[in-house]
Amino acid sequence: MPGGRLTNEDRQHIAEGLAEGLGYAEIGRRLGRPASTVMREVTRNGGPDGYGAERAHEATRHRARRNKQAQPPAPPIPDGGHGRDPRAVQDFTESFTALLIQQGLPQMMARVLACLYITDSGTLTAADLVQRLRVSPASISHAVAFLEQQGMLRRERVPGRRRERYVIDDEIWLRSMIAALQMNDALAAASRRGAEILGAATPAGARFESSAALLHLVTEAFRQVIEQWRQGQAARGAQHPDTPAPRDEPPPGPR
Repeated sequence: MPGGRLTNEDRQHIAEGLAEGLGYAEIGRRLGRPASTVMREVTRNGGPDGYGAERAHEATRHRARRNKQAQPPAPPIPDGGHGRDPRAVQDFTESFTALLIQQGLPQMMARVLACLYITDSGTLTAADLVQRLRVSPASISHAVAFLEQQGMLRRERVPGRRRERYVIDDEIWLRSMIAALQMNDALAAASRRGAEILGAATPAGARFESSAALLHLVTEAFRQVIEQWRQGQAARGAQHPDTPAPRDEPPPGPR
């Protein structure tokens, strides 16, 4: 999170913003925090009508003490014989998880994704994740279902066993980007339609027309980036034949 954990002063500002009738986005903007951070803070501490800064701050401290006492230290992350510094790997994992949360990924989903991401194999079973993250199997199942729906991992059956394993690969962000571009195309098409209906010469119509032009440029720019990345991966695969080639999935074009 930007600026680290919420302070008592931050919570005072949140309470004042709620009293003024401000939305989470505006409160977050004033604090320099994501709106999702403000929303989670308010939701877990009484909601918009029952939020109190002092009470929320004390409740957070109590939860932190309880979690610290209840959870044993996580087992060290195996380094696969690469001679990595376990402390450095753990610190990076925590900071990478925080970055994913900052980008809008729910906390448990971010922890699961980061845990998979740092493994050389990119593959873990549910039991592996439960052991490493010290959470319940149900939490892992829920997080995996969410990440699979977003195209950020896939399931594979362990050969000769009934267990499944969860896998990520080099195209994790490519699939996420393609999904975002598909939504971008839909917004661009809707904006063009809005400009036609409202009239491009009107303020509202001009706003939609400008939005459509920007969204089109964003789509074209990212299509070029995706193509450059694919070419780089193909060249890398030619230099290293054992490296799996990227799947042939063309980037979305204008609809």
